Amino acid sequence: MPTGADHQGRPLAVLRAMIDSVDHEILQLMARRNGLVAEVAAFKRATGKAIRDFDRERELLEDRRSRAVPLGLSPEVIESIWRLTLWASRDRQAALKAEVPENIEPRTVAVIGGRGEMGACMAGMFADLGHAVMIADLGTQLTNEEAARHADVVVVSVPIDATDEVIRAIGPLVREDALLMDLTSIKAAPVRAMVESSRATVIGAHPLFGPSVHSLQGQRIVLTPGRVPEGDAWMPWLQAMLHARGLNALVTTPEAHDDAMAIVQVLTHFSTEVLGRTLDNLNVAVGETLEFTSPVYLMDMLLTARHFAQSSALYASIQMHNPRTGEVADAFVAAATELRDIASRGDREAFAAMFRSVRDRFGPFRDQALEQSSYLIDRLVERA
Repeated sequence: MPTGADHQGRPLAVLRAMIDSVDHEILQLMARRNGLVAEVAAFKRATGKAIRDFDRERELLEDRRSRAVPLGLSPEVIESIWRLTLWASRDRQAALKAEVPENIEPRTVAVIGGRGEMGACMAGMFADLGHAVMIADLGTQLTNEEAARHADVVVVSVPIDATDEVIRAIGPLVREDALLMDLTSIKAAPVRAMVESSRATVIGAHPLFGPSVHSLQGQRIVLTPGRVPEGDAWMPWLQAMLHARGLNALVTTPEAHDDAMAIVQVLTHFSTEVLGRTLDNLNVAVGETLEFTSPVYLMDMLLTARHFAQSSALYASIQMHNPRTGEVADAFVAAATELRDIASRGDREAFAAMFRSVRDRFGPFRDQALEQSSYLIDRLVERA
């Protein structure tokens, strides 16, 4: 077998330099593409055309996949690269206000709690869309009361524990022709407080993402109208603003939102916390277990560690203010007890019956889960 010294091809340093050169050419091409995307954004804004065109995306992906094969490239890898490219393209178009009408009237938006992470995120979104943004927070010269009096849109973004107090303090000061919103992860109580304390249009909001996301493209936000008079223009205005920045808005009732969050947030966070606490109680050296990790275990550990790397106050508020927390926690404990007993007595028939029941509960989502989780696993392994 030839050694490195016997190898007659080009030296590794030369090959790496050539690869660097090709990569630099790719970056130049990406910059050219980005320039064209800016022109596309200008065209779409002038003509009112939507940023996202699903037919165009499908045709583009099929074309890139088909061109990959004769070039000896993996169509799956090429599709992944171009999906990310399309996502970046949509984000750039949104940042360039492609879906913001050119004649839009600038509004004055006050974000109470605008120095917090989510408040700052939403303040930045409204500023990007051309609106004048005022920040009122602890330590700012602008007070909550002054902001509430003078803004067209008042957004309350403070910790859940302080939300009711802040809303009831500033609610009477918000103009009747203004929009009053909040951003908490529960909706029934804040919406009720806004309706009771103000005469303004009231729309609760809950961003279903954290403030550290790299892009708002494709993120979801829930809107829960509390008081929207007939013919009122604030709901379509808000939906247009969110859509223009790439957000998908779901409109529902405060009560339906809180019921859903009992599962989406409370159950998910509770199970993560139980996993973390169990590792703690077992005195597990997590770092050592990662030497034996599978991709699925690594995902579990990443999500658990991410959870505990954040604010305990945030998660405590989410769980302690949802009216269904006790019910959900009891159901979790009952399920854990059931599974412990099945495993302890070695009852494979009971385990199989449980498995079938849960499988049926997920329905067609099972196939989607297999496909998408496999994609996530591949991306995670790439970064390992």
